[in-house]
Amino acid sequence: MKKTIYDVAKEMNLSPGTISKILHNKGNVSPKTRERVLKYVKETGFVPDSSARILKAKKSFVIGIVFSDIAHFGLEHPFFSSVLQHFKNYVENLGYEIVFIVNRIGDQELSYLRWSKVKKVDGVLIVTGNINKPNIIELVNSDIPAVSVDILMENLVTVISDDELGVKLGVDYAVKSGLKRLGCVSGPLTSRAFFERLSAFERILASHGMEFNQKFFVEAESYGFTGGYNATTKLLKNCDEIPDFLFAFSDEIAFGVIRSIEDAGYKVPQDISVIGYDDIYLSKHFTPSLTTIYQDKKQIGEVAAQKLLDIIEGNKPLKKKVERIPVSLIMRKSTI
Repeated sequence: MKKTIYDVAKEMNLSPGTISKILHNKGNVSPKTRERVLKYVKETGFVPDSSARILKAKKSFVIGIVFSDIAHFGLEHPFFSSVLQHFKNYVENLGYEIVFIVNRIGDQELSYLRWSKVKKVDGVLIVTGNINKPNIIELVNSDIPAVSVDILMENLVTVISDDELGVKLGVDYAVKSGLKRLGCVSGPLTSRAFFERLSAFERILASHGMEFNQKFFVEAESYGFTGGYNATTKLLKNCDEIPDFLFAFSDEIAFGVIRSIEDAGYKVPQDISVIGYDDIYLSKHFTPSLTTIYQDKKQIGEVAAQKLLDIIEGNKPLKKKVERIPVSLIMRKSTI
């Protein structure tokens, strides 16, 4: 017969409430008692029965994840996968589990909303998605709590980086360094983040009394190294005078930008300084190491989790529909 939380409490001479607090990482419990219970759980393989908790709370303790692979980068994308991992860690520590929302169950094709209702999820995190897709529109406008770490919609709470600040940090540094011919390499402008960063780039150039030179801008056809490489090769071929600074709107694009510059016979940063955006793990190990805008993936994931759980549990009204997380400039060797 499967052990219950009451059996464990009796064996360990503790109250069921204390066991529950430790298993769900809640409340004040002495470190010694916590360590003792967790050791017992590990050694015995005890798994608490969640059915009673679900019935009492009238919740499933399940959160659905929408990860629409519109960019064809999959779950291995270094930025979004990290944000999702921090979100997952946070909600699991509070007794929730996550499931990925798909378009079908068996042979039956379902919308995101219908799938969520069939699975009785308490809420949804939209990691990536297309705001023009009926699936996303229907889900966001439903009564199911939802938060995103990517898209902006009227009825949606979104947690994202402060891209205006990020672009300002990069451009301000270039101007203070005496660079004059500032350009940028964006990913596809169908992406909310890339579109916002390009708009900010134009505004911040203007604030310095500098014009946006269309010859120094190129939109990559894809999101990664190859997109950055091909776009920069095209830009350099079409320029009578090369830029002395290129702002790549993601680190993976920046890697392609740097290799293209070098293959064209120029040096980074002596001829062209390059700044990326994200500060993924590889950025400090690339050659030259990449100066970049650091996005706090942990904070984005955890704040998104907090906001979604606040909506689910009705703890407090949300004052902000969009929460912008501060970023910072990480100096390395790809800039002068």
